[in-house]
Amino acid sequence: MMGNWFGKEDRGKTKRKKNLNYMFAVNSIMALKVKDYMTKDVLTVSSDISVRDAISIMLDSAHHSLPVVKGKKIVGFVTAKELLRHYHPLGLMVSDIIRNGTITADPGMSLDDAARIMFRLWIEKLPVADDDGNLVGLLSNIDVLRSHIERASPSKASKLKIALEGLHDVKIRGRTGKIPIENLMPTQKMIYADELQGREYEIQKGLAEPIIVIKKKDYHVLIDGHHRVIAALRLGIKELDAHILEMDRDVELGIEKTAR
Repeated sequence: MMGNWFGKEDRGKTKRKKNLNYMFAVNSIMALKVKDYMTKDVLTVSSDISVRDAISIMLDSAHHSLPVVKGKKIVGFVTAKELLRHYHPLGLMVSDIIRNGTITADPGMSLDDAARIMFRLWIEKLPVADDDGNLVGLLSNIDVLRSHIERASPSKASKLKIALEGLHDVKIRGRTGKIPIENLMPTQKMIYADELQGREYEIQKGLAEPIIVIKKKDYHVLIDGHHRVIAALRLGIKELDAHILEMDRDVELGIEKTAR
């Protein structure tokens, strides 16, 4: 449950519309799902064909690895190297050479979570399956890269800036800089261990995105980057790069009220 980000309800239609726009903009920061970027038209190999036939399918494609299905269900993954290694004149079947089961993503999984799985396990392609185990798509490194290009953190900050200006009738200046962690006011209560571990790894490798904050008089309201902040604290880091939004007058945000 996100809770009420907007404080006391205003019954005016204009106010409600602005509130909804603000909610949408804030939620959209982390709203992208695997289904938004996965490839839906997936070339597959059936588990009940011969290795020789599977090699032919792969040679006729631009791929060097393909998901293996039995009917519509994903049962494994096979690479060109594995097919060539097990090629035999007597004819083995694909089901004879694959290890049953493979790591899959749910279409509704956060795109960031799926990308971390791929990055940590060095997976170039991640099959996407529904609740019944049917293959419904494939997420590749290229898909993930495309998503990050399209939604770089400056874009997140820009969307939030536009929403805040419309909601509170203020002018906002955006800039980048370093923010002391002790100066942050968190607005998210839940922290997840798996994501925290991933953020620590990203910070250590220099891969973490800047956090997004709203500057107030004596502190900064943390909008995006709570796991990065906790990860930084655990690593002994005292300040982080940030996209900073500065309002031309002080306005109490609904998200502040909720956080208190």
